[in-house]
Amino acid sequence: MILRLLQLSLSKTIDDTNLQELASKRTTRTTTLSAKRGTIYSSNNDVLAQNVTSYKLIAYLSPKRTTNKNKPQHVVDKDLTAEKLAPILGMTKEEILTYLNKENKYQTEFGSKGKGLTELEKNQIQNLNLPGLDFVESYKRYYPKGNFLSYTLGYATTEEDKDGEQVIKGKMGLELYYDNILKGEDGYVTYQKDLKGYKISGTKEIKKDAVQGKDIYLTIDSNVQFFVEQALTNAKNNYGYEWFTMVIIDAKTGKILGMSSNPNFDLNTRDNITNYLDLTISSPYEPGSTMKTFTYMAAMENGVYNGSATYKSGEYTTTDGTVIGDWNRNGWGYITYDRGYALSSNVGVINLLKNFMNSAMLRQYYRKLGFGKKTGITLPNESTGQISFKYETEVFNAGFGQGITTTPLQNVQAMTPLTNDGMLLKPYVVEKIVDPDTKEVVYKGKRTEKERVASTQTVQKMIQLMDDTVNGIGNTGSGFRIPSGELIGKTGTAQIAATNGRGYLNGKEDIISSFSGIYPKSNPQFIIYASVKRPAGGSQKGVSTAVKEVVSNLSKYYGTEVTETEGEKITTYKLPSLENKKLDEARQLLTANNITNQIIIGNGDKVINQYPEKNISITNKDKIFLVTNDSNITIPDVNGYSSKDATSLLNLLGIKTKLTGTGYVTAQSIAAGTTITQGMKIELTLNPKFDAGQ
Repeated sequence: MILRLLQLSLSKTIDDTNLQELASKRTTRTTTLSAKRGTIYSSNNDVLAQNVTSYKLIAYLSPKRTTNKNKPQHVVDKDLTAEKLAPILGMTKEEILTYLNKENKYQTEFGSKGKGLTELEKNQIQNLNLPGLDFVESYKRYYPKGNFLSYTLGYATTEEDKDGEQVIKGKMGLELYYDNILKGEDGYVTYQKDLKGYKISGTKEIKKDAVQGKDIYLTIDSNVQFFVEQALTNAKNNYGYEWFTMVIIDAKTGKILGMSSNPNFDLNTRDNITNYLDLTISSPYEPGSTMKTFTYMAAMENGVYNGSATYKSGEYTTTDGTVIGDWNRNGWGYITYDRGYALSSNVGVINLLKNFMNSAMLRQYYRKLGFGKKTGITLPNESTGQISFKYETEVFNAGFGQGITTTPLQNVQAMTPLTNDGMLLKPYVVEKIVDPDTKEVVYKGKRTEKERVASTQTVQKMIQLMDDTVNGIGNTGSGFRIPSGELIGKTGTAQIAATNGRGYLNGKEDIISSFSGIYPKSNPQFIIYASVKRPAGGSQKGVSTAVKEVVSNLSKYYGTEVTETEGEKITTYKLPSLENKKLDEARQLLTANNITNQIIIGNGDKVINQYPEKNISITNKDKIFLVTNDSNITIPDVNGYSSKDATSLLNLLGIKTKLTGTGYVTAQSIAAGTTITQGMKIELTLNPKFDAGQ
């Protein structure tokens, strides 16, 4: 006995048990301080993803919980309880009874249907006044707009980690890509406890505060996104298709304003999800004739393009005996290459490649534009597509978009040189990331130039060709024509490859119809790419109607359509940085380059901020805002401004905006001349000035 006591006093371990560790566990407790997952907002500050309180239903089965039979604390009438709970939980009475009839259980849960309950569902259950029911409070991810922006946002689910703690984890889209930034970092508190588990008063504690998840603000404009999703739904109802995608970006910056594919799914229930890949970035397909734009650009950049030269249209037989034809197999006789583009002639592309180019020229230029590699968009599972071609027929097919695969986002990116004087821009979807506690902007998205890929001459020529394709008489893009003639672009129709890898399907609907365009042509603000798989009847009507519907709404919303008056010429100017310049010097520089619509904010003599930013090309019709070093800047009068100009100016001054209506500002909630204060928010009333295309 004495030896045993001596052993206990000297040893740290007895019978394989660490006594110090055991003592520590008995006298201290560590509690997790959960970090709150960040919120995702649109560029309009609409909440797109947030944490909300949710509840898990539990039922106490053991009669031992009840000490007063007049106030039972366990489930007494299981049949009644199951019958009352069934409609609220969306379960059958029999399913609920399988949980309530478990033997030798102190308590039970109700599977997935008993988790993630809302406050309303919790109140409904409490109002039943059934004994033995209780709730465990937790958090879940909630998406206020349901299926809005579903594949881009993605979703997060609540699950248990290895320690049994409830955690919210990103599973798709932005929720997955930015999971570590959104989730923050849990903290903890460790303290000494008494025998009942309570903290001992006056004792020290070790505490590490939780770091809250960061908030993410997207470039997505809620209204533009709604325009896109509404157009895709209307096309589904009126025409029908297998799937439809559309991407719209700011032509000058690369900001993604709207991005959608249909079918989509409800982010809260996910009951109707049919595909876990985002069609706009993760499922490349053969794009068809929209690629002719880039083949023509390749010829121009290699100095071998002569648009007035002619070739014989109709059909062409390759050296391996493959017959490749135009969509009009009879052709149009001898036509120019310019005309061939407008008529979407495959044979024209073949003659360009055979007589003036080679596969290396085409491949290198495609890669310059970003095909065959990721754009770098901050979303998971982006695909590179493939632009592999070697033999003659493969090269010819690649020139008009068959035998290679691309994504919608790659196609949008490749169009940016045509709106930025030859400069390729990187598309981006995150505007900024903000610390919710300090309000510090820890990341800010910006216009990113990749490389110059086209000359001014090439850009001007392609704009002319796309204009003729849509607005010329009898050309393939005529279905996209709007009355003002401001929408330009290129159509595409690609055959769908057979699943066995042997050739293509030949059914009337076995196609992918697409459009790649710019709007408005005189002052490009938007790049639009739309594609639809297996349109009903093989018709282009669904995609053309959807694109024109979106363009009409964009025009009314932004009020940006430009029309030239007789004798007026629209010129462009690439803005330099005007910050830190004397105001007079900055104004003289702008005036010398025909930028006369200068809005000066404040009475200072030095420019401290500007919009648009440097390296953005604007026209002589655009406004430029210059903020001066005045210490008493007040609310400007934005009546008559387009929604874009008004929000740009107010955001530049740190003022949040809420828009009611679309078009131009007709009223503002805070009067001009009011001193600006921190956190100020202004509501703008908008009304259309004109109908799109009139």
